[in-house]
This record gives sequence, structure tokens and C-alpha cells, in this order.
Amino acid sequence: MKLSELGKLHPREVRELIRKGEVDLPTSGMSEGYLQANLAILPKKYAYDFLLFAQRNPKPCPILEVLDEGSPLTKIMADGADIRTDVPRYRIYKNGEFVEEVKDLKDVWQDDFVTFVIGCSFSFEKAMLEADVPVRHIEDEHNVPMYITNLATEPAGIFHGNTVVSMRPVPYKDVVKATTVTARFPATHGAPVHIGDPSVIEIKEGEVPVFWACGVTPQAVAMASKPEIMITHAPGYMLILDKKDAYVSVF
Repeated sequence: MKLSELGKLHPREVRELIRKGEVDLPTSGMSEGYLQANLAILPKKYAYDFLLFAQRNPKPCPILEVLDEGSPLTKIMADGADIRTDVPRYRIYKNGEFVEEVKDLKDVWQDDFVTFVIGCSFSFEKAMLEADVPVRHIEDEHNVPMYITNLATEPAGIFHGNTVVSMRPVPYKDVVKATTVTARFPATHGAPVHIGDPSVIEIKEGEVPVFWACGVTPQAVAMASKPEIMITHAPGYMLILDKKDAYVSVF
């Protein structure tokens, strides 16, 4: 199924296709107008430290929902979305090492897992498009570029590491508009954290690289902090929620 077709489907329909293994693509542009989310899944013994870490670092880790210990089902942000099956790809980290990318978590799920559902910048892309700000990776149908930065997060408990950012090249004339539009969505990373020099990376003429805090940050944190096990979504392969983008817009 083409991305343009997936963009018109309700999140429940897309999640069902993902669960059946019929969709294995980066989810940007799917179920247009609905929130998407990053995941961080940890044993309960790390949950408080991570919750505190997220509270101290709301830009890269804006929490939308925390699931009960052992529960794989969302209650608030989606109608019973199954964390074990409803994301196209997952990554498993053990003691700071990336060990495996899998299509579901049925074989690795633990009764002490606590899941953090974290806001994703894919959620403000429809607002950018409605404001006539182009989103290149949707146009070109590839994953959004992501980079580990030298911006240190505020540590909490065992968790520490540097911030990851996503980059969208924005026409120079639209940079202020892109900043204003995305600032309406602090629960999905909000306004950019850096606007860069276009000579730094190869982009189209007349465009400026604009960087937003990214929910892949917990993956960098997992490698730096080395918890016994931590599971995340694969970068760009998100959980699509039932709440619309306007649910978290502040104005």
C-alpha cells in the first residue's frame, strides 16, 4: 500500500496492517492529523529514574502516557493499542549495546516492563504542510534524518547521554513560520532547538537545516547509561495514536 493511501487511514486501521506484517515503512505521513509516538520500555526497577529523566528533559522526552507495570495496552492515547505488535520495528538494547531489531515483542515481553509513550515530531508535520512549509522526507518518501548532538541531557538516576535531533530542510523564507507552527506542539518536541548553517550539510539551494529535539534520544541514553535491557521503536517507525494532533496543541 502506498504512503498516500496509508495517510488517509484511521490509526486503528494502520495498526492492524502493521500487526499483520503488511506495513513495514517509516510511519511519517501515515494517518494524517493523528499523533505518533516514540517508545521506551524498561523493567520497573528503572522506571522511576527514567520518569525523572523525562521530567528533566521535556524537549526530547515529552511523556504522553505511562503504562501499568506488565501491561502492553494503551489506555489514554489510543484504544488498546498493543505495544508488543503495533509498531513496525523495535530495537532491543542490553547493557548499552544494540543487539537486535525485531518486528514484534511477543517473545521478549516481561511482566515487569513499564512502557513510556513519548511525543514524536511526526505529529506536527501536518500542521507544517497546512502552513505551506514543505516536509522533504515526506515528499521523497524516506525516513527523517537524525543526528546525535553534543547537547547533554540533564541526568537523572542512572540515565544520562546526549540529545538526538531530527532535521528538516526548510526554505529560508519559511524558517520563522516553521518555528511558530511547531512551537504550538510542546508535547511533540515543540520549536526547533537549533537552526543551522546550510553549508554544514548538503541540502537544496535556498534551504536551511532546522533541527528539532527527537524521541530517539532514549536510544542514545540507553547506550550511554547501559540498563540491563531497554526496548525502543526503531528510528522513524512509530506507534500511531488515536488522538489527533490538536489534542496536544497549546494554541
